[in-house]
Formats: sequence, C-alpha cells, structure tokens
Amino acid sequence: MKKPDIASVAVVGTGVIGRSWIQVFARAGCRVRAFDQNPEQLARAMAWFKADLKDLRSRGEIKKREAKARWDLVEAVDSLEDAVAGAGYVQESGPENLAAKRALYAEIDRCAAPRTIIGSSTSTIDMTEVAAGLPGAARCIVAHPVNPPHVVPAVEILGGTETDRKVVKRTIKFMMGLGQTPIVMYRFAPGFVMNRLQSALVREAVDLVKSGVCDVQSVDDAIREGLGLRWALLGPFGVANTNADHGAAEYFARFGESYHALWDDLKTDIRFDDDLLRRIGKQTDRMLPSTHQTQRAWRDRMVGRIRRLKAEDPLPLKPRRRTKTGKR
Repeated sequence: MKKPDIASVAVVGTGVIGRSWIQVFARAGCRVRAFDQNPEQLARAMAWFKADLKDLRSRGEIKKREAKARWDLVEAVDSLEDAVAGAGYVQESGPENLAAKRALYAEIDRCAAPRTIIGSSTSTIDMTEVAAGLPGAARCIVAHPVNPPHVVPAVEILGGTETDRKVVKRTIKFMMGLGQTPIVMYRFAPGFVMNRLQSALVREAVDLVKSGVCDVQSVDDAIREGLGLRWALLGPFGVANTNADHGAAEYFARFGESYHALWDDLKTDIRFDDDLLRRIGKQTDRMLPSTHQTQRAWRDRMVGRIRRLKAEDPLPLKPRRRTKTGKR
C-alpha cells in the first residue's frame, strides 16, 4: 500500500474510537501525535496501542520490526497545541455532544495551520452545526468510522455547507491512502448512512424478539448464517443484482409488491423498556457465554481474515465517479 499524501496527523480524543484511529494512521506510516484532555485516558490509549501491536505480532500478522516502527511513529503529547503543530490532518474523537464539539473545534481551528483538515468521528452531528461561525469552517469535515476503524475500513465522509470541495476531495483521497473505504454523502441525514441502515435492522430485530416471533439467537443466526454472509461480499443492491438473471431492476420489479407489503407491515413504535432489555441481555449472554473481550478479539481476527480473502479474490468494480463531493 502506498503511503498516504498527508504524513503527519493529530488524534484529539483517545477513547475507543480515537485509539483505534492511532493504529490506522500508524499502520499507514503517518507520524501521529495523540492528545486527550484526560491524561489517564491518553495513557490507557497508548497501553491499548502497545497491547494491540503485541497481539498482531503474536498472530504473525506483523513482524517485530513493523511493530516497533508503528510504535515509534506515535507520540503522546500534553497539549492540543503540541498535537496539531505541523499536522496536515486532525481526527477529532471527542464527546458526542454539539456544545463540546463546537468548543473543541474552535480550539483546534485556532491552533492548527490554515491548510490543516479537521475531521470529526461524530456519528450523529451535522458538520454545518459544529463549524458554524468558525474562521476555518471551510476545512472542517465529518469522517465517521465504523467501530473499530483499524479493523473495519468504512468511513463516512460529509462536508458542511461551508466545507470547501477541495477539502472533501483531499479527505477522500487521504482515507483511501490509509486503506479505508470512503462512504461519500451528498447531504446530511440523522445517523448518516451506516447507522440509519443499522438502526432499521436492529429495530426490526428487537421487535421480532419483543413480539415473540423468535428469540435473540434466531435473529442473530438469520444474519450470521444467512443474510450477513452475502452482505459481507455485496451490499443490498449488489445482492439484488445477483438474485435475478437480468440484475437489480428485474429483481425489484419482480418482488416489488412483496417489499411494499412488508414495508407497510414493519412497525415504527418499538421502544426499549427494562423488561425487554433484561430479556435481550439474558438471551444474548446465554448465546455468547465468553467474555466481551474474547468476543471482540475473535470478531477483529475474523474480520481481518474476511478482508484478506476478499483482497485475494476481488470482484472487479468500477471506480467511484467523482461528479459530487458532498458540498450542498
């Protein structure tokens, strides 16, 4: 993989998402300065990064030299000013709160060089609101990853109303250089793309359990051993394209009325309550008796293997058209 065109980055906020971004950037050969307003959080993030490198070595995925090279690229610093000094890109992963984002972005905008791109890991907030009134609003952008981004490559890219088109293009190019997959959005929608899709599926999964149609394991088996096997390779439109001799248009024309009937039947009033949460928690723990840490480690290993298999035998795809960049 070629090195990305931005050599120095800052990670601001080092919780679960921020620490994972450290691995993404270091893996791609970027020099990384990490900062968190909570020194203990920053120390935990660096300890996690060290342990993750050790785990990669133990599985034979990287050599000792590579682990040391990544570790040497990362520096934990004591101030925001030190973190963003010389950085061509900043990844903000602070609290998911508009007021907190606005305050943090104002500080980053004040400290960072004029051409530095400021990306946010926000999963819900419109960059137009975050960057409103900032002198550097034109270089502010959403770069929302799937958790954890060092394992799952998809990153949603969305500019605000003031974001420069060139910043959107540079961010897309940078993310591709990191080995991530940009999910380009043309306008804001609550939850962006991935959380909207996920929420729709989870809503129906919860309703199936609450209404007694099936239990937690049956829902998970339906995805794990059914739909998810296809979705790991092709998205919903790609799957439809392979389900009919003449592609997606034929498939949806043939089953359109069935989809309409199901859409009309899908409920929208499902809500979590204490009893439902207890049922879901108890059934899930029975289905997955190992520790959460063990489950996450297995998930990360298996996702890595799936990605390597797909890379070894890729389906040829046309390159993304660059006719739009997310500017509204």
